[in-house]
Parts: sequence; structure tokens; C-alpha cells
Amino acid sequence: MRGKDFGQGFYLSADQRQAEEMATFKTLQFGGCPIVNAFEFDETLLSNSLLNTKIFDDYSLEWAEFIFANRNNMTDIPIHEYDIVYGPIADDRVGVQIRNLIEGNITIDVFLERLKYIKGITFQYYFGTQRAINYLKRL
Repeated sequence: MRGKDFGQGFYLSADQRQAEEMATFKTLQFGGCPIVNAFEFDETLLSNSLLNTKIFDDYSLEWAEFIFANRNNMTDIPIHEYDIVYGPIADDRVGVQIRNLIEGNITIDVFLERLKYIKGITFQYYFGTQRAINYLKRL
């Protein structure tokens, strides 16, 4: 699906509750029954040369610009060539702050300061290539 945080790809979360909430939300949007699948992934692959990876350890200007660019990409052509991206989820609370920054309503310093006070940061894994997906083991 276009317009997602890290682009079109396969997304995973290590947070079971977040995955269940997302599955429920998506079924409210599109119908069906919520299903959560479990996968195993060797995280050492994030730091070796087998895959092209990008890691965002926290909220940052670089992360916000990356999210904004991906969310605004409505083409089938990715804006990056990463196999895997790992970083914070831009939920609705964060999305409002990104929009304020991009529209010039707040400065980068205010943006980063506001993100410090947003509770419940959840991280996501994006698998954007078949090569990356091949490293997943369904449980």
C-alpha cells in the first residue's frame, strides 16, 4: 500500500499489543477478521553487509523527513533502496508534529522537544524487498 511510513513493504512489530490493535483497526477499515502472524528474524542482519538497512534509533529530523517523503510518495517507485528499515512508528500524534514541522508552523527544535514528551514509542520493521523477506521465518 502506498503512503506508508517507510514505503510499500511488509511491516512487523515486536509489540504484540500494537500488532493486535493494528489488525483490529485494519479490519474496521476493510472488513474481515483480525489475524496476527508471528515471525522470527535474526536481528544481527540489521548490522551486517548482507542487506541494505537503515536504522532510526529514535525520533529525529532525518527520521521525520524520511517518513514524510514516504507518506507523500503515491507512486510505485520507492524513494529509497533499503531492504530493511527499523525505526519508530509515526502514529497520529507524531504525524501531527511532522505536518507542523513541514508546514513551517514549528521549528526543528520545537519538533524534537515535543517528540520527547510523546509516550509509548513503538518501533517497526519494514521489509521492502523479497531478499529481506526471505530471511523471515514464520512461526
